Amino acid sequence: MALRADMTFWDHLEALRWTLVRSFTAIGIFFVGGFAFVPYIFDKVVMAPSRNDFFLYRFLAKISSMAPVIPGEVTKPFHVDIINIKLSSQFFLHISLSLWLALLVAFPYLVYEVWKFVCPALYDNERKGVRFTFLFGTVMFYLGCLIGYSVVFPLTLRFLYTYEISSFVTNQLSLDSYMNNFLMLIFMMGIIFELPLVAMLMSKLGFLDRKFFSEYRRHAIVALMFVAAVITPSSDPFTLMAVFIPIYILWELSAFLVKPAPPEDETEEEESEKEVETLK
Repeated sequence: MALRADMTFWDHLEALRWTLVRSFTAIGIFFVGGFAFVPYIFDKVVMAPSRNDFFLYRFLAKISSMAPVIPGEVTKPFHVDIINIKLSSQFFLHISLSLWLALLVAFPYLVYEVWKFVCPALYDNERKGVRFTFLFGTVMFYLGCLIGYSVVFPLTLRFLYTYEISSFVTNQLSLDSYMNNFLMLIFMMGIIFELPLVAMLMSKLGFLDRKFFSEYRRHAIVALMFVAAVITPSSDPFTLMAVFIPIYILWELSAFLVKPAPPEDETEEEESEKEVETLK
């Protein structure tokens, strides 16, 4: 059941109820199914950036052996010993990871349910645009999570864990601290990668065009550099640029996807028409 013009208010609520029921059922199924695989995923995927054989570290070491363009701190042997200081942390972590995994795997189906609910209420020309928006947003979210896992979190972990204010202090990383940063950085990058989607929606509503991106590009570079520095508080330029470049590409992609700026003569005509209407 989905939205239709001949449906009453209560019919709409009934359609929404069944959409929510199917969505939560899918999450529940993936939660139960993923619960058994979480220990394996935790060892092979979640904990992988804490070991020296992580694919990013091996890739950077290989590049550094061919050309000394990467700081030595990034290619040194690296290993993180994680400790648990709370009795129930591992049990609740097992449950929370199962839920996050279920949401991540079920995300395309949840998007499909939303699409199926709103699709009948749209015109044919609107359906094409909304279908592309849902698909594009889903792909960009997964791409952002992948960048967060492959680049942002490993480099951030490596810098913060090896940073020393004094040689008398020994770093010990708790399980909760590791997981909080792991989930926050990965899903933060997933949300950041929705920037082109937000730009497209604002452009369709008439609030944004390419003129904005051309006028504020220099300001954006400074702002995005600041965002990259906040995400990865590293002192070396390589780590900073590894985060800044993907975010800046998102800015340029957003500029490409929005509508072109209207000609100046059309803009002046619209302003004059508004002044005439105001005088009337």
